[in-house]
Order: sequence, then structure tokens, then C-alpha cells
Amino acid sequence: MQRPLADAYGRVATDLRVSLTDRCNLRCSYCMPAEGLDWLPHPEVLTDDEVVRLITIGVRRLGIREVRFTGGEPLIRRGLVDIVRRTRALGDDLELSVTTNALGLERNAQALAQAGLDRVNISLDTLDPERFHTITRRDRLDDVLRGAKAAHNAGLTPVKINAVLLRGVNDDDACDLLAWAVEHEYELRFIEQMPLDAQHDWHREQMVTAEEIFAKLAQRFTLTPAREPRGSAPAELFLVDGGPATVGVIASVTRPFCGDCDRVRLTADGQVRNCLFAREESDLRAAMRAGASDDELADRWVAAMATKLPGHGINDPTFLQPDRPMSAIGG
Repeated sequence: MQRPLADAYGRVATDLRVSLTDRCNLRCSYCMPAEGLDWLPHPEVLTDDEVVRLITIGVRRLGIREVRFTGGEPLIRRGLVDIVRRTRALGDDLELSVTTNALGLERNAQALAQAGLDRVNISLDTLDPERFHTITRRDRLDDVLRGAKAAHNAGLTPVKINAVLLRGVNDDDACDLLAWAVEHEYELRFIEQMPLDAQHDWHREQMVTAEEIFAKLAQRFTLTPAREPRGSAPAELFLVDGGPATVGVIASVTRPFCGDCDRVRLTADGQVRNCLFAREESDLRAAMRAGASDDELADRWVAAMATKLPGHGINDPTFLQPDRPMSAIGG
């Protein structure tokens, strides 16, 4: 019998974000320092079997309908294709996706499609090689572009591109990114920079806001609101020059959408996070390794969701950034 992952405010989580690793092969300046971070010790990371067991509990007992594999960089996880295949076996109606920097996507796209993956989200903030190197501290732009093309050719569509604009770095790249995305039939999403960096160096005044993004895009494009209801989707969608192409803006800071959130997160070391910005976690790994049954793990998961706060609180003066950075939480 299924039970909903409901909180005290009437929201029900049906979208599970599963972090498969906290490691990454880029060093994006808004995420982590150039030298990287202290990665999780291998014994603390869930095994492939443990990941699949928890996903199975989520799907069969708790009503999860969407699973997105994240990181760090999930393509680093050697068992990714098999995890996708085993998750797909839970139901053809599940929506399965991966959020990736696309560095290894060119060689993995076909295998992921054959394993049952539906689509990919690719993080890409600029098409300029020098700016890409400045942001990521790696000279790998061509790999990302080839990865996006391979995903499209493999049928992992729609290929969604996630872009963060950084003031004084790539904030004038918005129009070029959108023109490129429209040309290649990718769906572009701009995301306001959020306070999730390992350095805790985020400052509101440095963030390029949704209103600024709209103003930049208006210099070359006409945007009109898309007709379909937004629902629990984080992005506000707009038709580009009348469509059919769309562009989205995810304004997590200036236009919070917490009231419609349907997401829950599982970290690479088996912690349930009921909000991206939660400061508390519920440990499923320890219980699982101590012999907890599927029913007991489901009970813990339900209890963790019941404590979800009404909003992330970024705009509250008492807001405290999560101890874990984005690379360790999963997107």
C-alpha cells in the first residue's frame, strides 16, 4: 500500500532527486574552490544496490513518479547506466533524467538511452571558451557541446540547458545562449544563483536577478508567457518570438515557488533532505545498514517529509546557508 510523502502544508513529494556522488570533474567558481573539496569517504557512499533499494521504496511505497540522478557529476559514477536500467524496471511510466555537466555524455548518451533514461539536463553557462575556463577552471567547452549533441541524437530529449549568469563574468551571454539553444532545439533555463557554494561567498547584490535576465533577453527576443500551467515546475516558461521554442527562468530567490514544491532529495551518503536548503537531514543509510526493513525505512522517510518548512527562507533575515554545498546535496 502506498503512502504519500506529504508535509504539514499539503504538499506531496513525487519528484526524487538522487545524488550519486559528491565528486565533480569541474571546479565551477560558484560551487566550489579551485582545489576541490574533501570528498565523502567511499564507505560512506551508498552502494548501487542501496541506491536502487531506496529508489524502489520511494516508487513502490511512497508514490515517487520522477527520478533525477544528480551529483556532483553523476557520469562519474561507474554504475550509473546499471542504476538507470534497474530503476526503469520499476515502471515504464516513471520519468527518469540526469543532471550533468556533459563531459562524459558523448560516450555515454546511447547507453543511457538504451538503459531507459528519458532526458538530460546539462549545466552550461557560456559558449565562450575563455569564459567557460574562467567559470569552470577547465578547458572543456567542446566536450560539453559534443555531449549535448550526442544526447539529442540519442533521443534523450528535450535536452535542457541550465545556465547561471554571473555578474561581470557572463551576464551578457544570455542572448547568445538562447539563440544557440533555439537553433539546436534545446530548452534553455536560466537559474538565479543561489546560496549553495562551498565557500559561503554568495551575496545578493552579485546575483543576476530574473528581472535583469528578462531585460537582457528583450534586447533581441520577444517573450510571451507560455499557455500551459506551471504547476510544480520550477521554471516560468515563455515562448520565444511566438514559439514553438521556449525559454525558462528559475527565480528561486526573487520569485520563490516553495508553495508548489514536489521534490525530495537523497544524498550520496543516504540522507533524506526535504528541502534543497534544509539544515537537517534524516539518515536512511545507517538504518538500512543496521538491518531496517523496507517498511521501517519508508516510515523514516515519511517522518522526514512531515517536518518540511513552508519555504526555504532565503529572504528571511535569519536565513542560514546549508552546511553542505550544492555538489554534496544534489540538484
